[in-house]
Amino acid sequence: MNKKIIKRIEALLATYPHRTFKPKELARKLGVAKPDYTSFRDTIKKAARDGLIAKYRGNSFGTLQRAAVLEGELHVKAQGYGFLLVGDDKDDVFISQKNMGTALNKDMVQVQLYARSKTAGRSREGRVVKVVKRASQTVVGTYRSTKRYGFVVPDELKMSRDVFVPEGASGLAQSGQKVVVKITSWDDARANPEGEIVEILGFPDDPGVDVLAVVKAFDLPITFQSQVEEEARRIPAEIPAKEIARRLDLRQEVCFTIDPRDAKDFDDAVSIRKLKNGNHELGVHIADVSYYVQPGSRLDREALKRGTSVYLVDRVIPMLPEKLSNQICSLRPNEDRLAFSCIMEVAPSGKTVKYKIAETVINSNKRFTYEEAQGIISGKEKAVPYAEDLKTMHRLSLAMIKRRRQLGSLDFDLPEVRVELGKDGLPVAISKRERLDSHRLVEEFMLLANQTVTEHVALQLAKNGQKPAFVYRIHEQPKQEKMDDFKEFVKALGRPLTQNEPVTGRLLGNFLADLKGTPEEGIVQGIMLRSMMKAKYSTNNAGHFGLAFKHYTHFTSPIRRYPDLVVHRLLKEYAHGIDNDPMPKRKAALTRTSEHCSQREIVALDAERESIKLKKVEYMQRHLGEEFQGVISGVVKFGIFVEITDLLVEGLVHISDLEDDYYFHDDKNYRLVGQFSEKVYRLGDPVKVRVVRVDTDERVIDFTLVE
Repeated sequence: MNKKIIKRIEALLATYPHRTFKPKELARKLGVAKPDYTSFRDTIKKAARDGLIAKYRGNSFGTLQRAAVLEGELHVKAQGYGFLLVGDDKDDVFISQKNMGTALNKDMVQVQLYARSKTAGRSREGRVVKVVKRASQTVVGTYRSTKRYGFVVPDELKMSRDVFVPEGASGLAQSGQKVVVKITSWDDARANPEGEIVEILGFPDDPGVDVLAVVKAFDLPITFQSQVEEEARRIPAEIPAKEIARRLDLRQEVCFTIDPRDAKDFDDAVSIRKLKNGNHELGVHIADVSYYVQPGSRLDREALKRGTSVYLVDRVIPMLPEKLSNQICSLRPNEDRLAFSCIMEVAPSGKTVKYKIAETVINSNKRFTYEEAQGIISGKEKAVPYAEDLKTMHRLSLAMIKRRRQLGSLDFDLPEVRVELGKDGLPVAISKRERLDSHRLVEEFMLLANQTVTEHVALQLAKNGQKPAFVYRIHEQPKQEKMDDFKEFVKALGRPLTQNEPVTGRLLGNFLADLKGTPEEGIVQGIMLRSMMKAKYSTNNAGHFGLAFKHYTHFTSPIRRYPDLVVHRLLKEYAHGIDNDPMPKRKAALTRTSEHCSQREIVALDAERESIKLKKVEYMQRHLGEEFQGVISGVVKFGIFVEITDLLVEGLVHISDLEDDYYFHDDKNYRLVGQFSEKVYRLGDPVKVRVVRVDTDERVIDFTLVE
């Protein structure tokens, strides 16, 4: 009966494509008897939920053709509402919680637009009419059981519905365990989704279960399929003599790697040689993964699927199997290795005079850690092999940094956190990672190599009408609206930017330099970063705003980033000539790869941050009642967020715990102000806090202020 009625409703609405009808109007036109009206009304609502017809404001209905329907990815906020990211350079579409339907965070959905809403601010508003594709069919959470059924409470705060687990669908799961539940049905937004438990991770306190839950939540692959491992195993470790003979042999040149203390895969080695004209020949030698991983192979397909290695707090999920990533591709000391080298002649000013890009064979002389290299640079370690080479590299890197900053390149110096884990997986210490001169040295050389190979393709090869398809690393100009908001933000902090001057990298760089050493430095840097576009991979060269480079790519980490592997292949191919005929098809394929790798990069970063966050919360659980120095990192209507200075751990001081006065939120000036005392808590202010509550399930920390 419902199907017949829906057909009649659709036919009627099609005859009035520009009108909308209330349910009672439709019932009269279709001759629905009064006793059948309730069922008829429910059928209309279900047809709208299923995306067969459109629902408009005022509980009226019409054709979908009349409604503007957009498709895109849904991003849900922890508060329950969300936005449709449409990618058409227009405003994102605001979706209230009640209009979310059965859609979940990151799902591809179709959204019917409403008129602009006051509650949505500048955004357009709409409601989800169809889930086109689920981001994931599984949910990670804590299983709770009753006598007749169970349910899973999701770890993801952006999912507000528990998953109902009927009798017989829980397997051997015990109440309180972390599990993976597969959603088997969810057709009605008024009901909870239904699912079955497909994997039991263990109890939350079991070693490694917390990070494993993150791995599963982000759908990260833990192991390689046996066919992929077998393909890697069959690759010979010995380099064929013919291959060495056709390459530039640099095995007699002094080069070495500089990496973190716990690194196992060494992508890059560096070398330096002073020339008679006073310039330096700087070599950046990158592991030649493209020799071993052939396009279309199982290894290649798996590397593309993963897109990047993921560095979690207690483990690495590599892009390539260990045989490649830690052995035959890794530039280990005193072992012959195939490399792809960018060898640049650099003037004392830091400017590249000329370069060559070549397939090479190298033999790294030594493996330095960043700390060892820093000891030499600072003069603490002297009688060490290659110390003079390192000092020369350091002096050259300083000139390169100066030159880059003069061009308007931004140098964000946001502190990173290091979490030290015990054998049981519990955090035993949290500290800031110090950014050393040795870090900057390596970063600078990699930046120059990345820029040089891109200019080679975009300028040297793009001649006589040839425009070779390429994968660029781009960072687009910030949106004016975001920059206007940022200007208002820093003005409220008493650090105004010139209002009429156009926002450039040089302007922002000078602004950051003036903030150096101030309490609000880190906060302003964070807000500035969030005000900018995200860097991504693209076949359209939009330049890199943050670096002030017109031409930039990723070339230096093919062991852990798939785009770098693609860049190596393109450079090798174009070295033998460019065929323009297949370029449109080639560019389309590279565009798909760029979009996929950009998405995988976001997933990896989110997973890494989440794994660190949960260990921060675990660490603070053992410090309940203790006091710490911090800085106000956020001001909202329900309180202030404080970041502990030494640990980079953030928690909330709820406004109800500010008991000495009634505080109101001055959102324009990013502060709370006492109604009677006029006491002010402002963004960037130093404060002392006590840890009063830690919730490892919700991953939140509450503080109170210590006067």
